[in-house]
Amino acid sequence: MSVLAIIPARGGSKGIKRKNLVDLNGIPLIVHSIQHALASEEIKRVIVSTDDPEIARVSQQAGAEVPFMRPNELAQDHVLDLPVFEHCLDFLLQTENYSPELVVHLRPTAPYREPIWIDEAVHLLRTRTEAHSVRSVSEPEKHPYRMFSIDPEGFLDPIMKHLHPVPYLLRRQDLPKVYFYNCVIDVTRPSTIREHASMTGSKIWPYLMQAERVIDIDTHQDLLYARWFFSQMG
Repeated sequence: MSVLAIIPARGGSKGIKRKNLVDLNGIPLIVHSIQHALASEEIKRVIVSTDDPEIARVSQQAGAEVPFMRPNELAQDHVLDLPVFEHCLDFLLQTENYSPELVVHLRPTAPYREPIWIDEAVHLLRTRTEAHSVRSVSEPEKHPYRMFSIDPEGFLDPIMKHLHPVPYLLRRQDLPKVYFYNCVIDVTRPSTIREHASMTGSKIWPYLMQAERVIDIDTHQDLLYARWFFSQMG
């Protein structure tokens, strides 16, 4: 069965200029995700969706396919993942009559993944037939039971008060397990994208990861941490 990896990588970025091409451990950031996909036993095709000629060239040199250039209207910073993935799947269906069994979404901003993690996440969705998708999650450092908004009168308002009257007073050992989406691995069904018009659907199965192994580069500080992280691996 064919498993397709799609790596979305537009040319524009606000936090870090040309982020997807920034050097990390001697190679462009996007190449890390391409290498992860190519090393996976489950993934059979790796496609980069980009509007940027330089990203396209670097991606092809790294072993990914770039069968189209993403339309400009799908490369703006407000565009969500769904239309980008719909465009890619529609293109492959129309030009090749190709439709994958599963779609793996690898964000180029996550430069550290073990290929076995990808394979395990794919296996989860394949065996959990009732699930619409799988997403990698980790336990947060700061628990939402201890988070507040500020109400119109200026007072702290606990955001989890609907689950506990005073959630911020619970002992650490009494706090329920919660998880955050860490942006490392998504696996979804083409039917979830096409029929549910969603990247996840409503039935999302978790792929659990240790938080200390998660890197998601959004800021310059994230990039500095990633460079330190890779320096420690050698």
